[in-house]
Amino acid sequence: MIAALDIGGTKIAGALVDRDGVLVHRARRTTPAREPADALLASVYEVVSALADSPLWGRVQALGIGSAGPIDLAHGTVSPVNIPAWRDFPLIESVGRHPALAHRQVTLTGDAVAMAAAEHRHGAARGHRNALCLVVSTGVGAGLVLNGSVHHGLTGNAGHLGHISVDFDGEPCPCGARGCLETIASGTAITRQALALGRQAPPAVDAAGVAAAARAGDTAALAAFDRAARALAAGIAATAAMIEIDIAVVGGGVAQSGEVLFEPLARHLRRYAAMPFLRELRAVPAELGPDAGLVGAAVLASAGVPAPAAVLAEGNR
Repeated sequence: MIAALDIGGTKIAGALVDRDGVLVHRARRTTPAREPADALLASVYEVVSALADSPLWGRVQALGIGSAGPIDLAHGTVSPVNIPAWRDFPLIESVGRHPALAHRQVTLTGDAVAMAAAEHRHGAARGHRNALCLVVSTGVGAGLVLNGSVHHGLTGNAGHLGHISVDFDGEPCPCGARGCLETIASGTAITRQALALGRQAPPAVDAAGVAAAARAGDTAALAAFDRAARALAAGIAATAAMIEIDIAVVGGGVAQSGEVLFEPLARHLRRYAAMPFLRELRAVPAELGPDAGLVGAAVLASAGVPAPAAVLAEGNR
């Protein structure tokens, strides 16, 4: 059994995960993203404590953390764009001080890299040696599978597709660059674009509301999703041209929009993935839904603890 945390700008989720990727005990708190660092850590501790209350806790061998990034694997720190109080925050050291984690290894990975690990082991990227896995939600994150293994990169941030520039004259991004994919394709960006194009909506409108309007034929909502899909297709095609992936797995809240997103995404992908060696490239929905980050954090943490050879072989396909 592996404990897992998925830390993002809106929620801190936790679970106990078995070797088959099944979540057998859960806990969750809202992320106090605008609070001081200590308040954020206290919420993380609450989730760990709720997991430790499970009668299964005695079987837990390690804790895997998937966090919004950027992260720094070498130092165990995180600097999430959407959690201002955490800049170079020593997450592994801080979480490891929780009494329930005594003598248990704590590991860190980016949330999108965790999603890639989950989809490669248990989901839509199974059987693919080279894949791109995206989380399209409040932001846009991504992780890579290369030659059958999850690729972390030098600092743990490889595959950070949301922060490549796809619009040279685009709007500023919170990361400091301009025209990032995230500024066009995230749920926040889709909502903002739909409203800018004149969609009449209640104050609580979000990407799910825009998707519903698009399915009903709202032209502004359709245009916002088409623009987001075009940006995603350009980023996916550029990645595929660089490293020859043949599948892009798209998850996150925006992916729940279904064909409103995936129909224009497939259409634009055919346009941008024009080279002959990219003809088989396709984008598919993720299979694990909102649990992917937890499952992936557990998959990666399990690599550092003893396991039957057959289980390890399965994870390295």
